[in-house]
Amino acid sequence: MTVAEELIPETPDESEEPIKQRKNGLYPGVSDELAENMKSGWADTELRDLEPIPQAAETAARRAALSARFPGERLVIPAGNLKTRSNDTEYAFRASVEYAYLTGNQTEDGVLVLEPTDGGHEATIYLLPRSDRENGEFWLDGQGELWVGRRHSLTEAGTLYGIPASDVRELAGALREATGPVRVVRGYDAGIEAALTDKVTAERDEELRVFLSEARLVKDEFEVGELQKAVDSTVRGFEDVVKVLDKAEATSERYIEGTFFLRARVEGNDVGYGTIAAAGPHACTLHWVRNDGAVRSGELLLLDAGVETHTYYTADVTRTLPINGRFSDLQRKIYDAVYEAQEAGIAAVKPGAKYRDFHDAAQRVLAEKLVEWGLVEGPVERVLELGLQRRWTLHGTGHMLGMDVHDCAAARVEAYVDGTLEPGMCLTVEPGLYFQADDLTVPEEYRGIGVRIEDDILVTEDGNRNLSAALPRRSDEVEAWMASLKG
Repeated sequence: MTVAEELIPETPDESEEPIKQRKNGLYPGVSDELAENMKSGWADTELRDLEPIPQAAETAARRAALSARFPGERLVIPAGNLKTRSNDTEYAFRASVEYAYLTGNQTEDGVLVLEPTDGGHEATIYLLPRSDRENGEFWLDGQGELWVGRRHSLTEAGTLYGIPASDVRELAGALREATGPVRVVRGYDAGIEAALTDKVTAERDEELRVFLSEARLVKDEFEVGELQKAVDSTVRGFEDVVKVLDKAEATSERYIEGTFFLRARVEGNDVGYGTIAAAGPHACTLHWVRNDGAVRSGELLLLDAGVETHTYYTADVTRTLPINGRFSDLQRKIYDAVYEAQEAGIAAVKPGAKYRDFHDAAQRVLAEKLVEWGLVEGPVERVLELGLQRRWTLHGTGHMLGMDVHDCAAARVEAYVDGTLEPGMCLTVEPGLYFQADDLTVPEEYRGIGVRIEDDILVTEDGNRNLSAALPRRSDEVEAWMASLKG
């Protein structure tokens, strides 16, 4: 890849960082004539017919709730910066969840600032403006418009996001001079944090982070719609995979990963997390993302994958599929046990229930099966009390879901794991049984079999709704579904 950083303007503005020259660039500089030529002859491309983003009303309500929680304090929420992948190439940018949740914007270097006023807060979104054509940034800089694409003007951004927009390059200096109490979401923008280093404390900043995490526990109508979109695309991605299992057998798990990724990029922003395409014994590795193993007829494929929408909401769905389309008797026995556990877990998801209830319900079924099969000594109460079932079902039975696959992770324990379910909460229910290939405590025929079934469950006023119900779960339905897709 070539980058425009190989070029350097002859007289950069003293107030700006000079545009770096690439060490081994082919051009030694820019002639006065070329620099002058590049300044003119460009059409006006300002967009004047923009409408606010679909979630503008929701992001405004979220900012209002944040303002009410921290009256009289300046609040600073950065999007984050580009991160180098290798030399002069960067990873694809994903804005911080806190910033995107409050603004709907996904631009690198952006910062939302809520300035305290007598009546609450005044919000400003600080962004990089359009590339400067007068100093040549738009074609000389590696992040200039002709290299990475057009940015919105500040006026356009103000219209889109419903927030007045200003030049982010002026923000750090202004924050250094600011007085009064201030909080910042840490970990995303070192420059902004440095400007506030003598004004913030870790404890106060953590309170801001925790509040924004807990604010996402209950999804609004827009968020529920986005989660359903993510799930619907994910269902189509699973269908894509089943149709090409023969090609995966001829290659590797990577074919499965790539097939699902195509659906995620065509219909969404990306995958919401690294796809787990675990065939055979790899299904017993809970987060198997190498995806470089063989896909063999007669074994199982554990596919844990989710499409992320353009607004960052992700699905998180798992199905365990017989690669040849038919479960063996032992595979079916283990699968049906996990299905029964998941059914018990889903039934426990309802408003007013304890968050832990669905986990406890699913774990009880799994423990009962393990005792029934003679793999662990009962009674079941003893197994659960000592956690003995965890040798074969190590992980928890689910988690909150949203803009992060493990959403709301910074919430207080009493508001999350020890909390109570409310309408609008969305969580996964995903029990599993995993018999490691080297586990000598189970019969040989069990070894190397791993099964997980995972669905995305929305808490409703009268119970729950399975957002991913379009994907079959029962073993006989899975076989019929696969047969229909293979034609």
